[in-house]
Amino acid sequence: MEVNEYQKLAMKTWSKRLHGEEMLINGVMGLCGEAGETIDLVKKYLHQGHQFNKEKIIEELGDVCWYIAELATYLQIDFSDILDYNIAKLAKRYPDGFSEERSIHREAENNED
Repeated sequence: MEVNEYQKLAMKTWSKRLHGEEMLINGVMGLCGEAGETIDLVKKYLHQGHQFNKEKIIEELGDVCWYIAELATYLQIDFSDILDYNIAKLAKRYPDGFSEERSIHREAENNED
């Protein structure tokens, strides 16, 4: 499935009661909540003896995508624009792939601001 098609299909389930900044707030709060549910599954697996539940993690990642689609819709951009922007940022940051040296240097630059 194309990501922009996903965005359109996902937004068929968006609450029409949300308008303006309510959509922004709902999107950000939902994104944080679903990310929290995802890390909770990993925490339970790593530290509480639970079985690794790949299907549940996939479900939570899908929920994360839904909220990203909501935020993209609020911003009046295509989901693919977010992905394109991120890849361009990563290519600029790590043109030859990830390196610890570039990462450390980048952190030092950010701490000077």
